[in-house]
Order: sequence, then C-alpha cells, then structure tokens
Amino acid sequence: MGELRESKKREMRERISDVATALFFERGFDAVTVDEIAAAARVSKVTVFNYFPHKEDLHLDRNEDVQMLLRRAIATRPEGQSPVTALHRLAHELSASKHPFARIDRQTAGWWRVVAASPSLKARARELGDEAVEALAQELSGPEPTGPARLLAGMVILTWRTAFAEAFRVFERGGSAKKASAAFLALIDRGFAALAAMED
Repeated sequence: MGELRESKKREMRERISDVATALFFERGFDAVTVDEIAAAARVSKVTVFNYFPHKEDLHLDRNEDVQMLLRRAIATRPEGQSPVTALHRLAHELSASKHPFARIDRQTAGWWRVVAASPSLKARARELGDEAVEALAQELSGPEPTGPARLLAGMVILTWRTAFAEAFRVFERGGSAKKASAAFLALIDRGFAALAAMED
C-alpha cells in the first residue's frame, strides 16, 4: 500500500513538473504563474506548493536525482578506485548513454534557455548547486564534512557546471549535438585531471 502511494506521488509530481515545463518553454518562466500551472495540471495551487515549495523547483526538479547519482557513484566504486576517478567515469557513462545531465540537444538546450532568461531561476540554480556541494562533501568525508572535502566537492560541481555551460554555448552557436558533447567531455577531462592532482 505504501509503495502504491509513493508511486502515485511520483506520478503526480512528474505530471505537474511536465505541465509547468511545457508552459515555461512556450512563454518563459517569469511570464507563467503558479495559478496557471495549477489550472493546466488540474490541481490546486496548494497541491503544486506541496510538491514544489519554490516555483523555481518546478523547472529545477532534478536536484535530488543529481545528488543520488553522485553519491551512488562514490558508494559503489570498485575497491581502490578514488572518488574523483569514480565521478569522472560517471560523467563519461552519462554522456555515452545520452543522459540529460550530460547531453546537449534541442530539448536540453531549450531547458537551459529558460534558465538563462530568468534571474530567479539562475539564483535558485546556484542555491541547489550549493546543496549538491554539501551533499557530495558529506559523501566524501561524513556528516560533518572537512574543509578539503568541501573544496573537492565544490570543484567537482563547478567542473560539471562549466563543462555543461560550454557545451550549451557550442550548441547555441550552431554546433551539432556531437560537437557539444565533445566540448563537454573535453572540459570534464581537463577539470578532473586537475581534481585528481588535488586528491593525491
């Protein structure tokens, strides 16, 4: 019974997010109200906020998934493999599988355009980035992360964010998805090479 309830909650959350994202793509984030999202999703405004405490989270709704992927890559790495190597490998695996967290194409570029056009979305993205840094630092060194763990985690997130932003710029300048992917991996490799030196 509990599993069914959780499944229905996930479905409702995804439906509200999908409706909101479609509206944001069409009109821009700042031009769409939560009332309009609720009406389009056929739920109450209260229900929207029950699932998404901030309007921005309707578009930036994958932060928990990001944190889970990073934590799992570290927790399940082979014996003797460093966390940096595990995360570097994760980036390549996600790129090879064309995962949205490591892919630039028409759909993901459209998603990023919505973020780039909204100051409040960009601010919330920075907040979520800080949360991801803290979660990764805890995975690296425990519930009370050390300074070096926070530094390493911050540089991992910065590397990923910078690589993705460069891939987006390549795509926006008319580059193919293949060229955008190559740009992403080039900066990922360069950033993680520097991180590996820090880890030693």
